[in-house]
Amino acid sequence: MLHPSYTDLMQLVNSEVENGEAPVVNSRYSIVLATSKRARQLIDGVEPMTNTDCPKPLSVAIDELYQSKIHILSEEEAAAAEERKAAKDAENQELAETIFSFEEE
Repeated sequence: MLHPSYTDLMQLVNSEVENGEAPVVNSRYSIVLATSKRARQLIDGVEPMTNTDCPKPLSVAIDELYQSKIHILSEEEAAAAEERKAAKDAENQELAETIFSFEEE
């Protein structure tokens, strides 16, 4: 059995939503997707944000979600985050090209 339960996780994630707004998580499927994406990041070598006794990446991801160390973003928030990331990457690329052009002279 999964501890905490899906319903506990859904309530926790949706507790951050203000009254009148649509909930971030509407089903268990959203919880499964979010924790599986985080587990994949952990498998790929990202450091966990919590200390847990269980070495399994999925259990660590669930624990991180339950302790509010990670957050599930709505579609709008995810799109805005992607735009910020793309702008930052473009800025870093420009900076790298500028540094490279100074080295040529």
